[in-house]
Amino acid sequence: MEHSRGHGGVRAAEYVKQNLFSNLIKHPKFISDTKSAIADAYNHTDSEFLKSENNQNRDAGSTASTAILFGNRLLVANVGDSRAVICRGGNAIAVSRDHKPDQSDERQRIENAGGFVMWAGTWRVGGVLAVSRAFGDRHLKQYVVADPEIQEEKIDNSLEFLILASDGLWDVVSNEEAVAMIKPIQDPEQAAKQLMQEAYQRGSADNITCVVVRFLVNQGGSSRNASATA
Repeated sequence: MEHSRGHGGVRAAEYVKQNLFSNLIKHPKFISDTKSAIADAYNHTDSEFLKSENNQNRDAGSTASTAILFGNRLLVANVGDSRAVICRGGNAIAVSRDHKPDQSDERQRIENAGGFVMWAGTWRVGGVLAVSRAFGDRHLKQYVVADPEIQEEKIDNSLEFLILASDGLWDVVSNEEAVAMIKPIQDPEQAAKQLMQEAYQRGSADNITCVVVRFLVNQGGSSRNASATA
């Protein structure tokens, strides 16, 4: 399952959507060392996208969150400010970290690479970009890396569902609100639409994309998912 959100146009988001998972599945260590395969696939997809952009005048970039079910393991990888939240035992738990330039470790990494972070309506890399990691963004690539942070969760009876969504949702709906809102909704498609509509009604100023995955724990850890976009 993957969620991506573009900035500077849709080129980067479309490229990531079409290539990231296939790059991961083809990786020789996909089975034996899945976490390193995920990291390699993210960076390979980023470098290949940048090669394809040679003739473009305007920078394009994308965030991405991916969730991979591997037996009874859920691996969540994230680059940028899309966020993954699970409901476990009725509780909302973020299983990714938003990559923002004002985080102390991200700011340090950017400054160590020769970049800077400044306030321009919000904290921005080079005064331009409000995320500190992304695919694409050629002119800021030295500072805005596509290295994913990866978290692992065990799939068991306490794991109910997963939400992958862009900041268009999280800017106006808290993790706890999102989980409480869709907990009674069994159909993941309806759940994703509900979250999207709620964010829209609360006046979200950003694009809103959302994927909801429900875990059917009585059926061998299988899942079903649906997405909604505004």
